Amino acid sequence: MAQLSGFTREELEALLVQALEQIAALEKEIAQLRGGGTGASSGGSKPAAKAVPAFVKANRPEREKKERKRRAQGHSRSYSAPTAVVVHALDTCPDCGHKLEGGTPHKLREVIDIPVLPVEITHHIKIGRWCGVCEKRQVPRVDLSGEVVGKRRIGVRLMALVAYLRTDCRMPKRAIQRMLRAMYGLQISIGEISELLHGMARQGTQMYEGLRERMRASAFVHADETGWREDGLNGYLWSFSTPEVRYFKYDRSRGHQVPEAELGEDFQGILLSDFYGGYNFYLGEHQRCWAHLVRDLDDLKEKNPHDAGVGAWVDAVKRLYHEARDFTGKTHRERVGGREHFQNRLSELARPLAGCSLPQGILAQRIERFLPELFTFVEHPEVPSDNNAAERSIRPPVTARKISGGTRSPQGSTTAAILMSLFGTWALRGEDGFKACRAMLADPSP
Repeated sequence: MAQLSGFTREELEALLVQALEQIAALEKEIAQLRGGGTGASSGGSKPAAKAVPAFVKANRPEREKKERKRRAQGHSRSYSAPTAVVVHALDTCPDCGHKLEGGTPHKLREVIDIPVLPVEITHHIKIGRWCGVCEKRQVPRVDLSGEVVGKRRIGVRLMALVAYLRTDCRMPKRAIQRMLRAMYGLQISIGEISELLHGMARQGTQMYEGLRERMRASAFVHADETGWREDGLNGYLWSFSTPEVRYFKYDRSRGHQVPEAELGEDFQGILLSDFYGGYNFYLGEHQRCWAHLVRDLDDLKEKNPHDAGVGAWVDAVKRLYHEARDFTGKTHRERVGGREHFQNRLSELARPLAGCSLPQGILAQRIERFLPELFTFVEHPEVPSDNNAAERSIRPPVTARKISGGTRSPQGSTTAAILMSLFGTWALRGEDGFKACRAMLADPSP
């Protein structure tokens, strides 16, 4: 206060106004810094952002962080049923040496590990004994059908494990060989592993053929194909899927004769596929995949970002599809009428542009060509509008192809198709592949 005594009232008011202006300027700069600005631009405006090149992928928007639920006080993790229990207790006090007895459980610690055991090898020796009455040697007949397949030396558990690792886990044969040697001390050749897989396929041939018959009897079937190499030559792995069956077939051809032969002449269900011409042979009810069509529509819109006509047309087609997908008809007559209604509306969008020189001309022509096969799901609500089931079923074989490069012989291709069908079907039904494979091998029937 003594320092301000020499100023007049007017001078003090001027100093106060100057101080308030400085405070306002500092608050503004602080707000810019907190908001991510540099504070160098005049008027408080942020500097113009640099143009981002087209090839730079946009940042993924940050997900909202959900608050983690705290574990209730006093709640502990549930323990598994123990296979062994080790009790640790002190016999004498470490401080005074007094003898200790009784006691109550203080703390439990669970340790989970896997056993590393030598392979179990059993020799079955048949003793021949001479019968003096019959005057011939009597040798017992031993039934090992539940332990081995045929006259093999490899048991069903090991055989099922090899098939499980090869098909479900997609492990290369050499990796399986190293694992068996490291875990069980078992020395087994690559050739014997291959022969085990072939034997597994022969044992499952009857079940494999049964899957094909169930597929043919289904109300609808998803079909797809992917490349597969056999001995370095290109071929195709065909996939046929239903809600209960996964069926695979290898063939060198990608022609229509393959799905035509696998579906058979008596198939009267609905075929779901993409727009590949190899499925055009089927004259029954057909549902083309809207997921493929929507993907192509999105690509068309991305390639023509400045064409308002393309964007409006794509949005109109997608909007009509979503409207059809939300349609619910109570009676069959209502669903048939709904199918015709959506077909007519889509035709109004596609027919004027089909085959024209505009960017949407090609897709409009495809829509006009396959128009009767785009809204089958409206009349039959149990049928999906996409072919995603086929895409999901064929994904594991594609991964296996990338790991192993394919197969080396026609027998190997047949074996791969059979094992993929069996393990794919077990997984679809929620069954454990290893247990289901072991049960099939232990079954004495072929």
